[in-house]
Amino acid sequence: MKFSSPFASLLALVSIAAAVPKSRNDGVIRIPLARKSADVAGHVDMSALSAHLFSVSNKYRQTFSAFEANTGYAHPLSGKMRSSIRERDVPLINQGTELWYGEIDVGTPPQTFNVSIDSGSTDLFLPSASCLDCAGHKMYHAAASSTAKDEGKFVSLSYGEGQVIGDEYSDDVFLGGYEASSQIFLAASEYSSNFAYPDFQPDGLLGFAFEEISGLEAKSVFETISDSGVLPERVFSVKLSSTAGESELSIGATNPNLYIEDTLTYTAVTKEGYWQVNLEAVSRGGSTVASNSVSIIDTGTTMIITTDDAAEAYYQDIPGSSNSTQGGITYYYIPCDTIGSYTPTFSFGGRSFGVSEETFNLGPESDGSSDCLGGIAGMSDLDFWVVGGVFLQNVYTVFDQGNTQVGFAELA
Repeated sequence: MKFSSPFASLLALVSIAAAVPKSRNDGVIRIPLARKSADVAGHVDMSALSAHLFSVSNKYRQTFSAFEANTGYAHPLSGKMRSSIRERDVPLINQGTELWYGEIDVGTPPQTFNVSIDSGSTDLFLPSASCLDCAGHKMYHAAASSTAKDEGKFVSLSYGEGQVIGDEYSDDVFLGGYEASSQIFLAASEYSSNFAYPDFQPDGLLGFAFEEISGLEAKSVFETISDSGVLPERVFSVKLSSTAGESELSIGATNPNLYIEDTLTYTAVTKEGYWQVNLEAVSRGGSTVASNSVSIIDTGTTMIITTDDAAEAYYQDIPGSSNSTQGGITYYYIPCDTIGSYTPTFSFGGRSFGVSEETFNLGPESDGSSDCLGGIAGMSDLDFWVVGGVFLQNVYTVFDQGNTQVGFAELA
């Protein structure tokens, strides 16, 4: 019987280690990831989880809006969110969900910051020296950088975690030693309380998606680096894990030591903006419960989130299963002693990848409960799948900008 998981308390923060990035002779930068220690409550922190999933909904609202502003037409996946006028009041109590974050350098001479790494958004923001609400965060001092340029725009960005307001700057940004020259970003003079330290521990946020969903109408840091032609390959790749010492971000290639090479399978990005790909099938116990669905691969989301109908179809007929709805999000519970028999399998590019019990079982519903939370939730204003950490911890993931595709491989 399993009563805990890496997500049990939803208080763990995963960060890029302070160690110097490892570089091979081929120029590939490999950055080790490590897990910070955290208190384990022994059950799911539902307040934190609800706040996180509410933030995911808001993130997609903001990036859909940016897509429409940048392209002149609505994103095809934005329908339900555009038509929804209902506001959900879910308190953002705790931003201590599973986050992966790491160091970047900005300016000349370099100033070092920790930033949350998110493949579901594009922009970079940091607190500026004039920020009055940023105690505990390291602040960007434009006056101390000889390469800083004030772009003369006052900008407000809305994220699920809150809002940041400030001035648009350009400066040189370094990721794993690679330079994004004259990178556009937001130097915030105001952080909403949801970005307050220590609940939000990174100094800022670094998006890895495409320019089409940028609120700043700018390329991501990775796009800028990639477009400069310095990378051995125009890819970044990740192994994500809640186990200390087992996570890694590679810039410019993959790390074949972390995955089984002949299982690496690519699937095309169907529309640039997000890392959006076709999810061929979701199955349970050999039976298909969803097929040919649109999905977004999102390192900034802990769970797997889908439509209400798809979530209901997944959990249907599981003995002892139950559900509860909070703020438009429906959670599903399975008896803890049988949840391992109902884990999903996802198919991309003609290959199937299983989700382990360890990642699918998010832990007991409450202290002492015999029901455990499943890793797939329904959201009333989604028409697509958001494939987050519950799945991504089971595979090695390659984000290939050069060929506009995403690859998955079984872990070594």
